[in-house]
Amino acid sequence: MIDFEKMGGLVPAIIQDARTKNVLMLGFMNREAYEKTLSSGLVTFWSRSRQCLWTKGETSGNVLRLVSIKNDCDNDTLLVRAEPAGPVCHTGTDTCWGESNEADDVHFLSELQDFIEQRREQMPEGSYTTRLFTDGTKRIAQKVGEEALEAVIEATSGTSEQFIYEASDMLYHLLVLLTDKGLRIDDLARELHRRHDPEWDRQRREKKAKGEMK
Repeated sequence: MIDFEKMGGLVPAIIQDARTKNVLMLGFMNREAYEKTLSSGLVTFWSRSRQCLWTKGETSGNVLRLVSIKNDCDNDTLLVRAEPAGPVCHTGTDTCWGESNEADDVHFLSELQDFIEQRREQMPEGSYTTRLFTDGTKRIAQKVGEEALEAVIEATSGTSEQFIYEASDMLYHLLVLLTDKGLRIDDLARELHRRHDPEWDRQRREKKAKGEMK
């Protein structure tokens, strides 16, 4: 339970974009602002200068739609994940630090897989992704192989633009295959991260020397 009394009735609230993961601003909440945020779904603060509640965007329309809210380990700071409807800072910038609130392009891979998972759940008619899931694992795996071959051909004899196009097709079908197998692109990133550890490479070489690996 959040401890509002520790700092005189107010707790800092760090606002993070739920999609981009960028920190947008810092505000303060009292118990009333906290409860209004939960009940309305719009992030609400206590204004220390005006001594009143204010819902972000109530005049500009640039509201913060609540996604989640949780306490820190000391129960005296809130992490609020929200979806901004526009620039967050009163100066017109995306964040109160003047930074651009753009998602890392690599992060989009996770968003794309979320979309693919949604396709698998809903299976809308006319969707190419739906057809892939309907065709089954073997066909999806075959498509990954076909697209990989096309990417190799473009890498060796095509242009960079053509290679990127075909490699993107390959990666898309790989995401579909991962989803079909109940896995995430994060699992691949985690495995590559593990392999990046020098200790992993040392252990691998030792196993190879002992004949435990091919």
